[in-house]
This record gives sequence, structure tokens and C-alpha cells, in this order.
Amino acid sequence: MMTKTLFTTSVTVDGGREGTAISADGNFTVDIAMPGTPRAKQMPEASNPEQLFAAGYAACFDSALQSVGKIERVSFDSKVTASVSLLMGEMHQYSLAVTLAVKGSGVDKETFETLVHKAHQMCPYSKAINGNVDVAFEIDVD
Repeated sequence: MMTKTLFTTSVTVDGGREGTAISADGNFTVDIAMPGTPRAKQMPEASNPEQLFAAGYAACFDSALQSVGKIERVSFDSKVTASVSLLMGEMHQYSLAVTLAVKGSGVDKETFETLVHKAHQMCPYSKAINGNVDVAFEIDVD
């Protein structure tokens, strides 16, 4: 099977964790500041790379979950909260850890848990970080 590019997007960051991110199409501009820094205190609306990653991962994962639901013919509502932690290990080795809090309604817990794990196999973000980032799940239904 041939891979087909659906779309490509690009964002340029000037200044790293203390800079600005601007998308090529101009639709997205955000100031970046490391939490706890003077810049973050001066710019409380600023984001950070972990927050941006969390937004992308949560959106992607919820879409994958809804796609799995359609494939399995299970209708439900869902909401995904991604919590991304920046970790520092020995010798200043940085890494990430993720917790995905996945909430469903209109579905039983056992079915929902199965769908969440299938979505984890489908989601491009999950695939990209597989084996490199610890991902924990908190699955709840109401």
C-alpha cells in the first residue's frame, strides 16, 4: 500500500522556549515561555512546548478514538485531556511523560477501554512516541 500525504503544516519558532511560534499560513501565532521564568510572569498568556504537544495529542487521540468507534459501530461521546510532563533525569537528560485522561459517555466501561486501547494503536501521535515516552491512561465513563 502506498502512503499518501494528506497535508503538511509548518511552524517556525524563533527563540526556543523563550520565543514565538508562527505557522506558515499565519493562522497560528503564540508566545512561548518556560513556566516559572521571568518571561512567563511577564507573559501569562504564553504557552510552552509541552502544552502545545498536549493540545495536539489530545485532539489527535480523540479523533482516533471516534474513528475506532465508527469502525466498531459503537456510538459514544468522548473527551481527552493530555497531561504532558517535562522530566529531567541524571546528567540533565530530558524526557517527556504523558497521561491521557479519556472520558466517555453513552458506552459501558469495558467496551470503552477496548476502544481506547485500539485508538492508541491507530493514533499517529501514539505511534510516533511509542517506545520513547511513557503513556499512562485514566479511563472513565459516566
